[in-house]
Amino acid sequence: MSGEKKLIGDNLLLRPIQISDCSQRYLSWLQDPQISKYLETRWTTQTMESIQSFVASKIESDLEYLFAIIEKETDQHIGNIKIGPVNSHHMYADVSYFIGEKSCWGKGYATDAIRLITRFGFEELGLYKVQAGVYENNIGSMKALKKVGFVQEGCLRKQLLSDGNREDHLLFGIFEDEVRG
Repeated sequence: MSGEKKLIGDNLLLRPIQISDCSQRYLSWLQDPQISKYLETRWTTQTMESIQSFVASKIESDLEYLFAIIEKETDQHIGNIKIGPVNSHHMYADVSYFIGEKSCWGKGYATDAIRLITRFGFEELGLYKVQAGVYENNIGSMKALKKVGFVQEGCLRKQLLSDGNREDHLLFGIFEDEVRG
């Protein structure tokens, strides 16, 4: 992982996740159908052991970087953001994220976190491109990506299953000179 490097934004900071972040609150986020609606983790039962195992695997990884999203004002862990796995030949990586604290939704935290992790990808990891995939009905996520400068590059039609319905998988990407803010 990236050591103890902190990425500081307007209203939040990103710091490398720790096993101690695996709290009952974190587990409750993954067990809440409204919060996990667009998370792939919703397809398996989440337990304290499963999230600790997930976090430990990211801490040990040389190709994935998982950060806790920390609200500056309260110093509270409000979600996570990951970049990786890094494709070290083509120099790109995927970004995935969620804001677990519902009281923090709609405040621009996802946008700020995406901007910080994208810059980290370009400046610290030397990436050529950062990309993200989004369920077509995840409007908030698409808005956050677009605010940072991500561009929709493709659509995998009806690839994803959500609430018993098929949704398009929208693909977004960004290059270093396109990052806004």
